[in-house]
Amino acid sequence: MENRSPHRWWILVVLCLSSMVLVVDSMALTVAVPSMTKDLGASAQQTQWILDSYILVFAGLLLTSGSLGDRFGRRRVMITGLLLFGAASLAAVFCDNPGEVIAVRVAMGVGGALIMPSTLSILITVFDDDERPKAMAAWSSVSMLGLVGSPVLGGVLIDHFAWHAIFLINVPVVALAVAAGLLLMPESKAPWQKPDPLGAVLSATGMTALVWWIIEIPEHGAFEGRSLVTVGIAAAALAAFVVWENTTSAPMVPLVLFKHRDFTGGSVSLALVQIGTGGLLLVLTQYLQFVLGYSAIKAGLAFLPLAVTALIGNASGAPLAAKIGNRYLVLTGMLVMASCFALLTTVDADSGFTVPAVALGLLGLGAGLAMPAAVGALMATIPADKAGVGSALNDTIQQAGTALGIAILGSLLTSGYGNDMPNDAPAQAKQSIAGAVANGDPGLVHAAREAFAGSMSTTFAVSALGVLASAALATVLLRGGKQIVTEPQVEAELANA
Repeated sequence: MENRSPHRWWILVVLCLSSMVLVVDSMALTVAVPSMTKDLGASAQQTQWILDSYILVFAGLLLTSGSLGDRFGRRRVMITGLLLFGAASLAAVFCDNPGEVIAVRVAMGVGGALIMPSTLSILITVFDDDERPKAMAAWSSVSMLGLVGSPVLGGVLIDHFAWHAIFLINVPVVALAVAAGLLLMPESKAPWQKPDPLGAVLSATGMTALVWWIIEIPEHGAFEGRSLVTVGIAAAALAAFVVWENTTSAPMVPLVLFKHRDFTGGSVSLALVQIGTGGLLLVLTQYLQFVLGYSAIKAGLAFLPLAVTALIGNASGAPLAAKIGNRYLVLTGMLVMASCFALLTTVDADSGFTVPAVALGLLGLGAGLAMPAAVGALMATIPADKAGVGSALNDTIQQAGTALGIAILGSLLTSGYGNDMPNDAPAQAKQSIAGAVANGDPGLVHAAREAFAGSMSTTFAVSALGVLASAALATVLLRGGKQIVTEPQVEAELANA
């Protein structure tokens, strides 16, 4: 390709830095929560809002921000998001009450929503078909390293500094990404299209309500009281969004993409995989700390097998996809991931770390093979002028899957744990293993560890079924060929969208 950017690999570094800062911030914050809430005097509800306010805003604005990138310039939108995210991170250092932290997290959610779709859309416009799989594998690898390494980083920062350091570390990374983006990255955008304010409002309302409903399932149930109202709002707004996008002359999101088998197959597969894996880090982190007694830093280091094998899977995935096609690579990766969850069902309170280490290695390898291939299949169906909103659709699908996975698996784990605890156990000990460990009674702690391990096995069995379901769907929906060819009628409809 003659018009390849000479700086494209440096541009990839900028994109990796931009997406990694979001992953690191999110995961490192989970380690900082105990120290932060104690220092701020935050209630349990305020703590929940510190965590949830970001994901609500982030998920709600993804589709809108992807559309903004296509219209006004992807580099401009990404750098705007980086500046907002960096400024909010710096402001967090000076927060001294929970309300201020929640406000900062909302601003960070807006910044993150502007950053994330732009990184992937810029990647698919800067790299051609030959180099895109390698670039996407590198982008995925860096995100995986951030996901695994951030709890370790968070533990180190909390041990040596105050919780404010979790936010302060974002500032130099953002500054570097902004400077490099301005110097190296070309601007790209689609031909001008009339704005779709009603579509933006409906998508933001629907996605925010949907994620809010998912988050509250463990506490309020799925269809009871206010949860029923929330899911009703989500369903009504998203249904109206679909109807509007299919009737308006200038839709924000080209829903015709879902007529393409590879887009639909990739989307559904990613969502189901995220549901299956969404709660894994949360569940295993608790197992390592409360059952095996690991420190926060040691628990973070325990995920190294996942990082190493994910890098191996990502590195080998691109050449394999060229030989066997995305369909079979996704299937292979998902079956390997399912074997990980099957192995984790055998873990009990006395298993130690050997079995989880092997399982994490399998998960990393499977995810390293399957996820980039699924994203590649999905993104290869999207024309360059729809890159921003297409990547936003991909991000939205994964975020919804992750949130749903955490809610479902978290609810299964909590209810199973509570049912397995002794009837005469204190209420706090029945609610969580952290409460039982804090009680200090050796007999109660032993019972809690047994109950947690038993409930964890059931949770991972459900995860295995979820991944197997996604493997079956991937086989049915995705094309078997190595090259993706858009159906003529879909291509024509996209051109007119």
